[in-house]
Amino acid sequence: MAQSTVREHYSAQAPARRSTTGAGKAAASPEKTLNCFVRSVALVERAGNALGTLAFTWATVVLLGGYPTQLRPNRDFWFATTIVFLEAARMFSRNNRLDYQVFFHTRGAVRYLGWKGLVVIVILSNVLSYLVVMSKKHVHAPSMFGYSRDELLEIRKFVIGMLILTAALGQLLSSGALKLLVNIPLRRAISLCSPLAAVLLLAPSIQYSRGQDFLNDEVAFRHTMVRLSVFTVLFLAVLLLTICRLRFQRISKQLVHRDRGSKQRFAHRLIMNVCMLVSLVMVMCMHLDPIYLGLMLAYQVYSVVVVSFGNMQIPAAVLRVVLALLGLTQQDDDYADDNIEDKRNLAPSLNIFYAMVLGQGILYLVAYVLYIFSFIPRRSLARRGGFRGQWGKETVNLYHGYVLEKCMERDVLVPKKISLASFAMDSLNSDSPKMQLYGIRLMHNLLQMEATKTRLLARITTCAKTLARLISLLEWTNPRDTAAILFAAKVTAELAKSLRVVTIPGIIQTVSTLLDYSNTQRRRGNPLMETDDEQEAMHGPILNASGSQEERRIAVPNTSNQLETQGRSGQQVGEEEPQIGTDQDLFPALGMSILYNLAGCDQSNSEEIIKTTGLIPKIIGFTSYSRSETASTGTQGMVLVASSLQLLHRLTSIDGEIGIKLRHKVSKHAFLLQNLAKILQDRMSSQKMRKLAAGILRNLAVDGKSRQEIGCIQVIVMRLTQEFISLGEPSTLSTIADHLLRKVAGQALAMLAMESVHNCSVILEGAGHEFIKELTTMIHDDRYRCVAASLLRNMCLHAPYKLNESDLQALSYSVREVLERIMDAEGAELEILIGLSSQMCKVIPEGFARELEHGYIKDRFIRRLVDALNANMEPSAHYPGIRRAILEQVISMMEHDSGYVSSFNNCRMTETVSMVEETASKAENYSMFLGDAGVMEHREPLSSLVVRAKQFLNAGPIPQPSPST
Repeated sequence: MAQSTVREHYSAQAPARRSTTGAGKAAASPEKTLNCFVRSVALVERAGNALGTLAFTWATVVLLGGYPTQLRPNRDFWFATTIVFLEAARMFSRNNRLDYQVFFHTRGAVRYLGWKGLVVIVILSNVLSYLVVMSKKHVHAPSMFGYSRDELLEIRKFVIGMLILTAALGQLLSSGALKLLVNIPLRRAISLCSPLAAVLLLAPSIQYSRGQDFLNDEVAFRHTMVRLSVFTVLFLAVLLLTICRLRFQRISKQLVHRDRGSKQRFAHRLIMNVCMLVSLVMVMCMHLDPIYLGLMLAYQVYSVVVVSFGNMQIPAAVLRVVLALLGLTQQDDDYADDNIEDKRNLAPSLNIFYAMVLGQGILYLVAYVLYIFSFIPRRSLARRGGFRGQWGKETVNLYHGYVLEKCMERDVLVPKKISLASFAMDSLNSDSPKMQLYGIRLMHNLLQMEATKTRLLARITTCAKTLARLISLLEWTNPRDTAAILFAAKVTAELAKSLRVVTIPGIIQTVSTLLDYSNTQRRRGNPLMETDDEQEAMHGPILNASGSQEERRIAVPNTSNQLETQGRSGQQVGEEEPQIGTDQDLFPALGMSILYNLAGCDQSNSEEIIKTTGLIPKIIGFTSYSRSETASTGTQGMVLVASSLQLLHRLTSIDGEIGIKLRHKVSKHAFLLQNLAKILQDRMSSQKMRKLAAGILRNLAVDGKSRQEIGCIQVIVMRLTQEFISLGEPSTLSTIADHLLRKVAGQALAMLAMESVHNCSVILEGAGHEFIKELTTMIHDDRYRCVAASLLRNMCLHAPYKLNESDLQALSYSVREVLERIMDAEGAELEILIGLSSQMCKVIPEGFARELEHGYIKDRFIRRLVDALNANMEPSAHYPGIRRAILEQVISMMEHDSGYVSSFNNCRMTETVSMVEETASKAENYSMFLGDAGVMEHREPLSSLVVRAKQFLNAGPIPQPSPST
């Protein structure tokens, strides 16, 4: 399979078995609880919107339109007018999503103050303090702690005006209103300078408040100096924090000796909050007048409430409720005379209007109260969906807003299919890079859960827009987009398991560029072709990126874990490798993982890989990494080696004509065999890497030319032989990896030995005298029986002159085991064992005949050959040479001893051979099939073997000479 499937497959085994239970259903839809909760909030808010629209229509058409002169001018007329304008403002901004969220929306109706909210409160408090100080200079109170009645009236008017001004400024200085500023630099300037401006506004109040509350000049001077000292400390602290926020690198390094991490950001916020709180205390202590203290305390509480409002939803709802209650409860006899025609329906009309307005306000307040408890389903979603850390919190909040927005769209009764998958896709398809990053990270997170993985893959693969956007992310080059590219590559690797390249033009070329993000493959040119011109080296911009360290730190470990293990359901690039630490190693590994999955999905994808210029050499180039040549650590280099080996192994394992083309293109690379030899030689390389290298050699050896080229590199043959033979007895092989490596090495040797006298000689010369004995021992092991039998057959067939007396004796000892196994074997194993026994009959005819005669199995063995020939009249692609092997066995037995002719005839072998002649197939001229393509064509056609067998069978037994003669 490919990357990341395996770990998910392993971890999801238990949940999959419980998929029919409630827990399984909950895991399949972790967002279901939040969706239901948000739908209820949206339903309440939409009901309030509907009542508001009805009230607006009723007021404009019935009340203001029908009874404009009969309404009480000091109450109902202005109540209705205020509500109409309030509702008109809400309806005016409803079609603009940003305006509606800023002014009228349940989500965001109350916001967290933070240091920015404290800054706004400090600014408003300082303004009020300064106005109070200035007003006290012109108001002469009869006593120190008393005011006249006229002064109190003036103060009340002043306070009412300040409350209205505070409500307006509080909303204008809010973060939501600042979002409406198109000029981003101006918005950032306001955010940076506002704390400093808040502290500076303390200066006028300190200046003008000197001596106002103290009759003693010395005491007044002492208090003024204390205020100035505290003000100076506050000013310097806020100035220092502002300078740090400016991100001047030189100044920041001098002020802060290390990079600002999470601890520095927390300290920054803490110090800023303390400074703002101290400023508020200073404003409170500016005067000792109790009325002033009470006024400032009440005003600051009021400012906290006002600034906490994220928009006008709650104030407008409270205003609606108050106006509606006043209109309903304070009815008098003005409208009681129903005999007057003009006022007959006025009172009921007002009651209906105020009831609708009251219901609207109450519904808005209920929606907000419900919204307060949304933290419960949000935490539930974070726990069930595995959303951890700051990113997880922000993702859940964004999804919560997404669900609420979708529920507010369209009709109430229209079913809305809202899920984490749809949110991820919509975020990816948006024009905001930030939302695209959240979308692609959420996709990656959902693909880690088996319950959500299948649905998400099905939706993405059927959405052309999402696929196009996902592939386009791989083409980004901005260093700030490193995290987005990483997660896009990981998601693409998962999708590649079910993608056809023809449906996404250019995907192979795009993925090919990922293999270029590595500075470890340095080109060294030929001095005869190079000039002395100095040209700037072109490196991928992502490799030199220094930003977005937090996102890169999050992305890299996740991907390295995906490349870590190969699971039970398939193979995966970079398995059993530690974490990847640098981006230049991560991108090529992900690119090869995508190609690996594409190649395993459809053969047409492999054909596109062949056509892509320069792609195969890039892949093979990564097999050349070694500890002395790579600039990265050994672990990182080995990850790329494992990735390239895994991909090459898959490409060379493809069946059919496309596989032949791929193996031919791979084998043409001049340095491939050299690189594979180094991997086999390096005992420090993992067993997995050596197994992959041996598997690639095995696959390439299918081609005759490649087989001879591999056989000419003695170090490869020697290392394969050592891996297969010198690991010792089977009891010493403790792990599955040991057995797999040994088996693949043996398969590679078996493929090299086929139809090659030279390779068989090289194998025997390099393996030593114990090679044949080890092979005969492996005949008894079910795991290596076929490989050992194939090697023995080829050694006997192509290099019998290399076998010494001890080798022939070992073969003789194994004849009985081979014959016994033939009695029970089927299919490909039967073909291999009969092929070996036919060569044993030629190399050690006496030993073969002795086992047949003395073991009393001759008749059973001959009957087994005839039955097997009858049972395989139709050739199979899995074992196309079984009839050829049986005929060779029959011929070799009759060549050695004509007495076998009568035994074969007694079993009606002649009729069976005639049937073989009639059903001879072209497929039986090949040693094996890879898909529908036959490889390793035999020199002698099957028809010639049939002719020879019939000649022996028709000639009858040849009389043996008598002892006397």
